[in-house]
Amino acid sequence: MHTMFEIRTHGPGLMEFTADVAAWLPAASGLLTLMIRHTSASLLIQENADPEVQVDLTEWLRRTVPPTTDPSMAYLTHTYEGPDDMPGHIKAMLLPVSLQIPVLDGRMRLGTWQGLYLVEHRDRPHTRSVAAHFAADR
Repeated sequence: MHTMFEIRTHGPGLMEFTADVAAWLPAASGLLTLMIRHTSASLLIQENADPEVQVDLTEWLRRTVPPTTDPSMAYLTHTYEGPDDMPGHIKAMLLPVSLQIPVLDGRMRLGTWQGLYLVEHRDRPHTRSVAAHFAADR
């Protein structure tokens, strides 16, 4: 079973889409695979109880990989798509671009405080596509 989730972003940050995936899953057991179809965004399983976690993670990424306008990034050569593009590719290289989640009786086996997130690394809004595949147990 396959589908595509379209997730609108508003610039850098984590956008939770756990509920969308949960609503799509059949009442079966198996393995869910998600893969983002972009090279400057990522996927995460992360805490969804305290929104400060998402703020702190976004800030850590910004400080770890600043835009190409930062003097520490002067060595980068891929700059024609904007100062946030190559840093976005680097962040996507550091974070997962696919996830696998066990599903039991139609419910993802996430921990109590875990949710599924798209991590946007670019400064402007985008519509990101996440491919989903559910393989039911036989």
